[in-house]
Amino acid sequence: MIKYTIEYPMRSSVKILYNAVATPSGLSEWFAENVRLNNKNYVFTWEGYDEEASIVSKKANSHIKFSWIDEEDKPYFEFKIQVDDITNDVSLIVTDYAEDEEDKSDATRLWDKQIQKLKSSIGS
Repeated sequence: MIKYTIEYPMRSSVKILYNAVATPSGLSEWFAENVRLNNKNYVFTWEGYDEEASIVSKKANSHIKFSWIDEEDKPYFEFKIQVDDITNDVSLIVTDYAEDEEDKSDATRLWDKQIQKLKSSIGS
């Protein structure tokens, strides 16, 4: 298992970006076809298939970390918002896991595509 992080510069306020990565309505705009709450877990739907994730940790306007319920081999995925102290530039840092280098390459391309959708949805 390979842990990797990808940093994406974002032209957005922290509050708008956090809403997009941490709420079911925000995530439904770019991450999955539909996202809903089931008790305290998030249920993500892609092409009619549901995957459920629990929130491992979160801090408003800072980060949210999810763990897939039915996938023990992938410890978590996380969205972290970072603001440069000097320039106030906002970045979104995605942390995820891959099986091997080929899987990491495929996953990185998917994240790049998804983050483009995110940027479009929030006007970044």
